[in-house]
Amino acid sequence: MNKILLRPMNLKKITLFAFLALFIQLGTAQAQTACLKGRVADALNNEGISYATITIQGSTAGAYSDSAGYYTICNLNPGNYNIECTVVGYNKKVEYEIEVINNMPAVVNFQLDKTSTVLKEAKISAADKFYRMEESPLSVRNIGVNEIQRNPGSNRDISKVIQNLPGVAATVSYRNDLLVRGGGPSENRFYLDGIEIPNINHFATQGSTGGPVGLLNVDFIREAEFYTGAFPANRGNCMSSILDLKNKDGRSDHWGGTLTTGYTASGLSLEGPVGKHTTVLLSARQSYLQVLFKQIGLPFLPTFTDFEVKVHIKPNKKNDITILGLNALDQFAFNPDAVTKAKDSTRKAYAQYILGYLPGNEQQNNTIGVNWRHFRKNGYTTTVISRNALDNYAYKYTNNDESNAANLIYKYRSYESEIKARIESTGNKGGYKFNYGAGAEHAYYTNATFNRISTPYGIDTIDYNSKLSFQKFNLFGQLTHGYFGDLLKLSFGLRTDFNNYSNLMLNPLKQLSPRFSASYQLNENSHLNFNTGVYYQLPGYTVLGYRSPSGNLVNMGNKVTYIQCKQRVLGADHFTQFNAKFAVEGFYKLYAHYPFSVTEKVSLGNLGGDFGVLGNEAITSTNKGRAYGAELSYQQKLYKGFYGIFTYTFVRSEFQDNNNKYVSASWDYRHIINATVGKKFKHNWEVGAKVRYQGGQPYTPYDEKRSLAIPVWNVTGQGLLDFSRLNTMRSQDLFNLDFRMDKKWLFKKWAVIFYADVQNLLDTKTVQQSFLSVERDSNGAPMVDPANPGYYLKKEIVNTNGVRTPNLGLIIEL
Repeated sequence: MNKILLRPMNLKKITLFAFLALFIQLGTAQAQTACLKGRVADALNNEGISYATITIQGSTAGAYSDSAGYYTICNLNPGNYNIECTVVGYNKKVEYEIEVINNMPAVVNFQLDKTSTVLKEAKISAADKFYRMEESPLSVRNIGVNEIQRNPGSNRDISKVIQNLPGVAATVSYRNDLLVRGGGPSENRFYLDGIEIPNINHFATQGSTGGPVGLLNVDFIREAEFYTGAFPANRGNCMSSILDLKNKDGRSDHWGGTLTTGYTASGLSLEGPVGKHTTVLLSARQSYLQVLFKQIGLPFLPTFTDFEVKVHIKPNKKNDITILGLNALDQFAFNPDAVTKAKDSTRKAYAQYILGYLPGNEQQNNTIGVNWRHFRKNGYTTTVISRNALDNYAYKYTNNDESNAANLIYKYRSYESEIKARIESTGNKGGYKFNYGAGAEHAYYTNATFNRISTPYGIDTIDYNSKLSFQKFNLFGQLTHGYFGDLLKLSFGLRTDFNNYSNLMLNPLKQLSPRFSASYQLNENSHLNFNTGVYYQLPGYTVLGYRSPSGNLVNMGNKVTYIQCKQRVLGADHFTQFNAKFAVEGFYKLYAHYPFSVTEKVSLGNLGGDFGVLGNEAITSTNKGRAYGAELSYQQKLYKGFYGIFTYTFVRSEFQDNNNKYVSASWDYRHIINATVGKKFKHNWEVGAKVRYQGGQPYTPYDEKRSLAIPVWNVTGQGLLDFSRLNTMRSQDLFNLDFRMDKKWLFKKWAVIFYADVQNLLDTKTVQQSFLSVERDSNGAPMVDPANPGYYLKKEIVNTNGVRTPNLGLIIEL
């Protein structure tokens, strides 16, 4: 056996100073004045609140809201400000890092909740400066738009920003999978303006929620709420996290736009009014990854396109309508020149290996939805109707030769769509805050699979067509109330999910999902918090729709059912007057009925963090798992130009193996440390850095004898894992340092932003599980092992991950 070392190829050197010099010639724009405006309204009935005090933190500038709740503050120097809003009888609120520039007024609307305590002087306490939910008093983080856009190493990708938060791990392969508190990447849910988005990534892993590149336009995002536990009752079908995103509204004064170009893609955004009551956001983005990858000699050529639209209609103060549309187009092609033009034997071996097993892939992912809120005297009703669909096509031929049908190894064509409706009522009566509602979905799924596979018993062929249609339903309610002058706040929620896929899942009493939260105020700025809940998630359509060649739904016969996760969380938080928050939380998660592969004898809880399809096989709902740990975090919102966040997570994640013994799960990283710090300087300069340390990821060794058997390798083209030794090995620890620098030039009617974002600044390498490959002759054909004629000759390719990746970007705002 020969061992060779594979190091990712360095990108072309980019001269940063030359790029900067070009823009320095623009000069610094003369000082201008800017405006801030908005509306202060009651969060339940949308009635304007008069005489609210709006002030700019650290400044004497401010204003009072008028009789309709509107306010305007002008003659401001361009920059980022923290905006505070206070009024007697309502909870105070702070909006952080609002960017005020010359070419458009900044719009900040405040939705305030009434306080249930005796009226007192309206002043901002340290705790008021951070977002807290009564229904979920812990395990929730609120992120603003500037925190998303400027995060070092994230390249303006929301999923990579989320990976910096407490309890969240990232795969070493730099994908966007969210691994939250020891859970797998299939356990997350995403919402945008109240409309569910099944996956927010390009090249989505079907049956899971991850992918390598985000598809959302971060310029549209106003804020993000990220739940890692204590899920509210109106959000279901998840066990690890909920990402609830809210887009901004389009400009109401006149049309404007933003042109963004970076190292991997370019995009165009437009926004403006359509009539008196309607605003529109539009964006389109096109990647040129395929050009870059071909230039640097990679064997695969990805390309993606995405579109996004938001229409916001406010016909009157009692009605608010949002129409949302998303569409993503992805294509994954091969580059055989990566072999013939490889600069050395290492790169040639890597290219041959990747081309030998990686399938081609085409995807289309889209969502369209409407969210209508109707306000009444003491509450509002929300009605959401949406449709989402995923069209996924993958294929693989021997030597990637499609000219001969006999070369076909794998062909997969799947289509899944959901039509969803949800109605819920939110209000407050007698100091009791309530939310209740119901939802229904129509699911449609088709699958045509041809797959020559290797099983422990030999070579087999899966060949079936499936069509599946069924309905899903849910009921939910939540009640929240404060006691002892709001020192103690309690919230109880109940939810049930059921469907007519099978009689086993039709009974709503079997999926009763209670949840309870408590928060006790120790002093003005400190709280002790607790939550317990039982959550359920339906396995993916790939599991539900799997059929035998005779047409039977295999997993219905195997009595597949909802996955259950029981959770408990205990924590405390403390807030300071200088916009900082300390928090500590401990968590425990207990899984039951997790899908378990009949063929490979492994829990699907260990899978889903790679390209491809998860769950397209026979499974049983028999596996158990557990995860537990603790989190420590310090978050510094903008204060005197500084901001940052530090998090430490200890986590253990375990699932049962084939012998019902708990072993390390694939997400058992043990220790995760993130630290991000930034500083805003004069003349609109900003720099930031991010450090990430993560314990080694467990992995399963190869079954070398089975993998190298000639008929097996001819079908699979890659090493097969030996799940009898599930996750008995561990890769190297991960260490990364990312750096980002931003510079803005502000003019009277437009602005220019330049940024330099460098991932892995120190070019550190992380050794992962080696690739198991075969020796090849000068023609690229596998070589037979002379000592074992039924097997190919083994070659091991050491897999190191990590490359310094500079990304220069230019944004023009009009």
